[in-house]
Amino acid sequence: MNLDQKGLKKRSMTVAYFFENISKSLDIKLRRLNEVDEQKRRIFERDLHRPGLALAGFTNLFTYKRVQILGNTETRFLNHLEDDDRKRAFESLIKFKLPCIILTSNNKLEPELLDMATRAGVPVFVTRHSSTKTIYLLTDFLDDQFSQYQQFHGSMVDVYGVGVMLIGNSGLGKSEVALDLVERGHRLVADDAVVINRKGENVLIASGNEIVDHFMEIRGLGVVDVKAIFGIRAIRDKKVVQVVVELLEWNEESDYERLGLDTKTTKILGVETPLIQLPINPGKNITVIIEVVALNYLLKHYSGYVAAEALEQRIKRVITNESLKKSGKGRTYLAKDYEE
Repeated sequence: MNLDQKGLKKRSMTVAYFFENISKSLDIKLRRLNEVDEQKRRIFERDLHRPGLALAGFTNLFTYKRVQILGNTETRFLNHLEDDDRKRAFESLIKFKLPCIILTSNNKLEPELLDMATRAGVPVFVTRHSSTKTIYLLTDFLDDQFSQYQQFHGSMVDVYGVGVMLIGNSGLGKSEVALDLVERGHRLVADDAVVINRKGENVLIASGNEIVDHFMEIRGLGVVDVKAIFGIRAIRDKKVVQVVVELLEWNEESDYERLGLDTKTTKILGVETPLIQLPINPGKNITVIIEVVALNYLLKHYSGYVAAEALEQRIKRVITNESLKKSGKGRTYLAKDYEE
């Protein structure tokens, strides 16, 4: 099973969106230094760039599509130049279609340089933060914005601190199972539409659709507002995906896993994730089983204990002991039970 087949999306953003949302998301304040059409400039990369070499005239490897950071080093380099040299150095920068320029540590551009940026349509911002802190904060924001993401049909629940995503064909009762888990004290992340972002190499962050949020549709009942009914304790906005549980229609001819020795996985955005396949049949308490799935995950993750492997080792020891008894090399002594 592979969940990478469709729906994979990549993002870009306008500089206008970047400016409006950066202050909302992080503890960083940008101030505009010029008035240009920020909708016409787009950011396509999450990496930032300090254009020291470009200002010095070497532009062969200039990554101009990135947000440009001018810190103390760059601004002091410009300021020590004569007027004509300063203009030529800055011209070598803004002749490219830059997304925007950010001055750090409250540095300033000479008025003629700011006018050149305005005529070229390049937005210029300033922040009081140092270059190091600015790069750190902006990278975190851009990493989140540009991470690969995909929307899945399913439910996402935090069960004992384990992120469990429920998938399966429509009508199998994913929402009902998620609602039952919430009623038992667990927390709903999303229902019906689960948005997953890949962070870094192998971290998957699930969240809800902005429109659906923490509402659920229960067949025969209608729409349920989980937050309003169960309170703030019953929801969370984001959770790492750690286990995928696929609900299947019961089929007597299918061969289902009995011991759990064969670990199955599924790929989500290229990340291998543990997969548990649960057949649905009358009388089976799926909610309790999913709780045990979460507890088993914690047991394996923190102690390395796998029940199926422990049972297998026990059976092997019993077989070995029986062989020793038959050969006369081993005896089993059972004390009497003196029960009163």
